[in-house]
Parts: sequence; C-alpha cells; structure tokens
Amino acid sequence: MTTVLEVRGLTVTLGTSPVVRGVDLTLRRGEVLGLVGESGTGKTLTALALMGLAPPGARVGGSVRLLGEELLGLAARELARIRGRRIAMVFQDPLHAFTPVRRVGDQIAEALRIHQHPRPRRESAQRTAVELLDFVGVPRPGWAARAYPHQLSGGMRQRAMIAMAMANSPDVLIADEPTSALDVTVQAQVLEALAAARRETGAALLLVTHDLGVVAGAADRVAVLYAGRIVETGPVEAVLTRPRMPYTLGLIGSVPRPDARSPLTPIPGTAPTPGSTPPGCAFAPRCPLAEPDCVTSDIQLLGVDSPSRAGLAGIDAHEAACRRVRLVSQRTAVELFPPSGEAGGDARGEGGVEGPALFSPDDGGPGSPSRALPPAPGSLERSTPGDRSPGRHRNTAPSTPRTGNLWPWRRSTPPASGNENPGSRTRPTPPLPNPPRPAPSLPQPTPPELVLRVTGLAKSYVPSSGRRRRERAVVAVEEVDLEVRRGETLALVGESGAGKSTVLMEIVSLAAPEAGVVEILGQDVSRLTRRTARLLRGAVQIVPQDPMSSLDPRMPVGDIVAEPLHARRVPRDVVASRIPRLLRQVGLDVGDAERYPHQFSGGQRQRVAIARALAVEPALLLLDEPVSALDVSVQAQILDLLLRLKRELGPAYLLVSHDLAVVRQIADRVSVMYAGRTVETGPVDEIFDAPRHPYARALLSAVPLPDPVAERARRRIVLPGDPPSGVPVTAGCRFLARCPVAALLAPGRRARCEDEIPRAAQVTVAGTHTVACHFPHGGMPWQHIRTDRGTSGRPSNQPPDRPPVH
Repeated sequence: MTTVLEVRGLTVTLGTSPVVRGVDLTLRRGEVLGLVGESGTGKTLTALALMGLAPPGARVGGSVRLLGEELLGLAARELARIRGRRIAMVFQDPLHAFTPVRRVGDQIAEALRIHQHPRPRRESAQRTAVELLDFVGVPRPGWAARAYPHQLSGGMRQRAMIAMAMANSPDVLIADEPTSALDVTVQAQVLEALAAARRETGAALLLVTHDLGVVAGAADRVAVLYAGRIVETGPVEAVLTRPRMPYTLGLIGSVPRPDARSPLTPIPGTAPTPGSTPPGCAFAPRCPLAEPDCVTSDIQLLGVDSPSRAGLAGIDAHEAACRRVRLVSQRTAVELFPPSGEAGGDARGEGGVEGPALFSPDDGGPGSPSRALPPAPGSLERSTPGDRSPGRHRNTAPSTPRTGNLWPWRRSTPPASGNENPGSRTRPTPPLPNPPRPAPSLPQPTPPELVLRVTGLAKSYVPSSGRRRRERAVVAVEEVDLEVRRGETLALVGESGAGKSTVLMEIVSLAAPEAGVVEILGQDVSRLTRRTARLLRGAVQIVPQDPMSSLDPRMPVGDIVAEPLHARRVPRDVVASRIPRLLRQVGLDVGDAERYPHQFSGGQRQRVAIARALAVEPALLLLDEPVSALDVSVQAQILDLLLRLKRELGPAYLLVSHDLAVVRQIADRVSVMYAGRTVETGPVDEIFDAPRHPYARALLSAVPLPDPVAERARRRIVLPGDPPSGVPVTAGCRFLARCPVAALLAPGRRARCEDEIPRAAQVTVAGTHTVACHFPHGGMPWQHIRTDRGTSGRPSNQPPDRPPVH
C-alpha cells in the first residue's frame, strides 16, 4: 500500500517542557492507525501538530511528510491550502469546532467552495452538503443543513463534522476522540459514519482515543503513547491480545468488558506531567518489574517475537520499549497490578479494628448518649423485645457496640454482653423488615432489608420558553418502578434523555414526587415532616458526575469532607479525628486535607466526593456517572474502590451510567430505561447474556469489546435516528419508531405496539426478570442477530432474525 503520511522524530515543546518526545508514525492509504494512552500522554497534541495547529508558543520539531511533501515549516497560506483538502480533522468537541452563528450546511459548503476548483456555486455546494449529511446518517439532512450547531444533538454534530472533513476526499483523516462523550448507540452510528467516510474517500485514518474497544473494532494497527513517546506498536490483534509492555498490559486490564465480569487492574500512580519525566523509562516509577537500568537509561522500541506475525517486518512489526519483554509475556495483568492494591486504601480502622463504622458511642457523635437523635414518627424507631435495662426508655434499642454503625438508618448488632451504660439514652434504630421470631431449627435465608422502593414515578418540567403555557411541559419521567436492597447495586442504564438523572434527583430531594411513590427505609417521602426529613437526609448521599463542579474551590478538602458531619451537628473535635480515617478509606493521604480541589487530578477529586458522601455512613449511595470522565486506568481505580467500600461498609448503590461495560463489573441488577419508562429489569448476568427487549439488545450490541477477534466477530444493531428528548407524544410503545422488531410485524400485530403501552411482565421462572414489551425476545443471545454494518443511522437492509411472537 502507498504511504500517505510519514512522521519521524516529532517533538512538541511548550515553554521548557517537552510534551511530545520523538514520535514516529506511518499511515498507508486506506489504513486505520489507533493512537491510545491516558490523558496527558500527548495524543491530542500529536494530532494537532500534524495539522499545523499546535498551540501558540509551542515549538514543533521533526518531520511530517504528506505524500512526500514536508508540512513542518510551511507558510500559513500553504498550510491553509492543504488543511481540509488533503488532510482533515474531526475534532473531539464539534460544538466548539463549528462557528456558532452560521448554519451547519453553510459551513460544510464553505469547505467545498474554498478547496474545489473550479469553485462550485453556492446553491450547488449547499446541495452537496445535504447529500454529505445524508451519507453520514444524519436524520432529516435538509433540516440539519439549515440548523445552527447548538440545535443539533451531540451525535448529529459529530456526524456533521465527519461530513465536513470528508467533503474534499482528503488523503488523511485525523479523528480526535470522536466518540468520547456519546451514548453507545450514538457511538455506533458515529463509528459507522467514520468507516463509510474512509471507504468513500480511500483516506488513511489516524484514530486518537482512550477507548480500546473502539480501537479493537476499527484499527488495523495501534500505537501506545506514554509520556510523549510510543512505548508499544504493532498490529492491533498482537498488541491487544499479547501486550509486551507493562503499561499496555495494565491499560488493557483496566478496561471493563461487557461480556464477562472480571477483576480490573488499576495501574498505581499517575502519568508524569510535562517537564517531570524521569531520565530513564518514563513508566519505571509505576512499573512492578522495573530494575535499576530502567530508572537510569532509556530504551528504544525493540522487536517482539509475535508467533502469528513472525514473518512481518517494518511498520507491521510488533515492537515494545521494554527490557522485561520475556517476563511480561509470562504474566497476566492481575499478577502485575493486583486489584485493591491502592496505596492508602487500608480499610481497617484505627488500632487495627476492622471497622466500617466511623463513630463509637462515646465519641460525642450522632450516636453517642449525649447526642441522641430524635426518633422519627412512624417507623424510624421500634422497641426491642426483652429490652428492660434500668433507666432505658422502653422504645429505644440496646446500645450499639463500638464497632457498630451509629447512624439512625444503620442496622446495629446487639451487644454480646450486658455492659451498656445504665441510664444512657441511645439513638433510635430503623425498623426491621419483619418482627423478630424464634430461630427455627434450620435457618432460612431472608432477603436483605429494602432501602429504596420507587413506584410509578413521574416528573415533567416546563422549558424556559414555555412557563406561561402548561401544555408545553416536557415529560422527563413517565412511569418508573425500582427497588434496591441493602448491600445491593442497581444500575439505571439507557441513552441520554432517558430520565436516569431525573430519577436520581427525585430520590435525593426527599420531596413529594409529581406522581408515584418514593419510599426510603420504609418512609414515604411525601409524608415526611421537616424534622424527619432532616433525620433521613443523611441516609441518602450522592456522588455527582463532575466532582469539580460540586467541590467549593475556596475550601480545603478536609473542610469539604467535614461539611456533612457539621450539618449533623457532630462536635468539631470528633470531626477532626475522623477526617483522616475517611481520607485513608478512599485512598488519599492524610495531608491531602490541607489541599484545594484544583490541586487534585480528576480521579482524586472523585475520591474526595466519595469521602464526603461516606462521611455520614449513608444507607443509600446515588452514583451519577461516577467514572464517565476518567481514563480507563483511573476508572478502574474508582470502580475497585467502590466495590471495596460496598464490601466493607454495606451501603446500597443506585448507579446511573451509560457505560454498560462498567455496569457489568459493578452491578447486581440492571434496570433499562427508554423515554422515561422502565423497559427491562433483572439480574445483570441475565440481561447481559440474553436480553429480551429490543432496545436492551441494541444497547448491548453497541458496546465495543477490547478484543479484536471477538469484536470483529460480533453483530451490531445500529438503531435509526437519535434518542428522543423527553417522552415522545405517542399512544403506544415509546420505542416503536426505532424498533427493529416492530418493523417485521404484520400490520395487525404492529397495531398493538401503536395503540397500547407495554406493561412489565415476568419472563423467567424465578420471577426476577421483567420486560415491558408486547413481543419480547425468546432469550437467544443477541450476538447472533444479523444487522447492517454499513452507513450509520439507517435501517438495516437485512433485518434481524424474527423473534418468537407469542
């Protein structure tokens, strides 16, 4: 194949800090090269330097040749002639890449009129722009061409950016994180659009991403970047299935898989910042196999013995910059980077006591005799049979031992002996799910306590433009049912706009919902008084998606974590003694209490948000996309932390996520939402291995696997159109317009989908798996579905297998 882009010794220096340090890349016509690595490794800066778009003040060195023509050093006018015509870029954030005051079609037409000779007329260029939008799968391309960028959804903007990049049939396409902020179904549409653009233009594609699943399905070769240098490169199958660099092995082990639950392997530490790179191997401080020579002297890429590619050489060779290649080949990611091995993550309490509890009865904290919380009316207090201690109120529970949980909503363990303090007043305890009974001869398992029950929840809002017209209200949640028990993780999944975050906000507000019932620890939130609401508020805590926006930049971390304790009126000396334990519990150092949020990385800020939520030992932790903005290695650390905390502290998790691979690793049950309604609920293994609802099947088929062989053997369902914004105004099934099953039904059967809203029904003998579909699938694995892998966003010409119709 013809080499179209050749990069040799590329360097980029910002000030005095080298960020890109000698990168070599080669792209051949029609080939896809994946450039992967953590944030801060120099991936985006490398892509911008190839385009001549390095930041002001940056010094770029080396050589970049496009079909033999040197690009570095060209005048700005010459670069402008080449950019957009021979080399084009799809930016990570198309909203900022498009001009906000010009219509999308006009901007695509402008790219045509600038670079094509003879220059086409304006009307002709605009017609071509509409055709390009239609080619990349933008719904209603004529309308989209007349719209402004802010009027398009994220997926439509990304596809419009691809249309503009391919307008002049360039020789090289550079895509910088084209799917990083998109739902899995929209991500599948964008990847299909990129594949279609590459096939149509014959261009080479440089795919910059941190998503190894995307690389596994799309790339021919892959280059792994770390600290501004390539540390491993080769054919994608060789690198992702037989990595020979410890960093690559840890990176692959950090990626959660949707097809199986497996231990994640977080890489300890963080990548070096520009200017702080050590003299030897940059990965040596984080590498468990490092030896003295690794720290003092550098090593170049060396050939790796890859059995399946034994005869290949040159750019097709598998190479790694590591002295311990043979040893790496004998180790697994779990052996090199054991899970739960985070520094400072010791879960044991002070004095060697294994303790999820952060308070003891004589702390003076909320559970101490001197600071007993008032009992909530109803069921927050229940008398304990046989409790006749002197001086004790007959409706209070026995004193909780030192290692117990001292908050009102935490279940306590009765003391083994009667060493309670006579005359002391203790906290009220939550109601037991069933009255105590004599123990039978054979103990019978009882289900864990129900922490949260939501029934028929509905919520609507009025946009800012329609406050005076109630008929313009938007329904965000129409009817949602869910239950979460103590120690359980329930995941809410679905595309953006499905109503997941709205459900979380309705739960955490502890206010009467617009419709339906929300019960927390048996308490109906619509009947709470101000006093009982304040008592119950500590039982529900939330970890937001963007911790930086929820952390006060003017407060040190110690004060931020202490805020919930101060709100519970915990004595200041007790708070001061507990903050170090909270920080150690989430893997931070005690000294971090004096630092401010901007001094932490994204993963560390998420740990601060988790520590703040855990300060009051909640019974229910609401997790709103807790790892969506993190690198895979940092994501693995946070997931490992959440699993460990649940194991030790026992709270219930309600997780909102669009990343189904993350859900597979952490959830016990899954609830799939579409357009404000629950469409499928069940155990995580049942739904992931044999989903019944067509929407759940499409979601799962769109999740990429970080295994090239498995990913390319899978069948993908590409749903037409974009997810609805709010509940669509239809009489029947909300998924009807995009449903591949309804498209196969005879008119008589389809009428049922058009007129009747499906109700949840059990589909398994165990009664734990419910589906809201008139024609649920019989349970055949979704990988066997035939589908169209052509252009994005269009209905398949070869429809999926007809499901059994009952």
